[in-house]
Amino acid sequence: MAKEHSLPQASDNPASPGPLTTSPTGTPTERILKVIEQLRPSIQADGGDVEFVEFTDTGIVRIRLHGACVGCPSSSLTLQVGLERNLREHVPEVEAVEALD
Repeated sequence: MAKEHSLPQASDNPASPGPLTTSPTGTPTERILKVIEQLRPSIQADGGDVEFVEFTDTGIVRIRLHGACVGCPSSSLTLQVGLERNLREHVPEVEAVEALD
């Protein structure tokens, strides 16, 4: 049975600043890297890791999953619910997140 992942969410408690904090300044890539760095400890706690590969001109963030994330049935949930949701919330230029092999 797949283990539930619990990535911090930017909107867990709207009354206070969320666990993720990003400055609205900087390039989209700099802001993407900051969000990934803040999410990384939660991913590593489950034995995985995430690597930023590129941010395309069309707004696609390409990442590579490592460790326990490779082949994990929950990795698509981690990707879409955790990474993509947080990236889109903190970096409006992000349209989607894709995982590369």
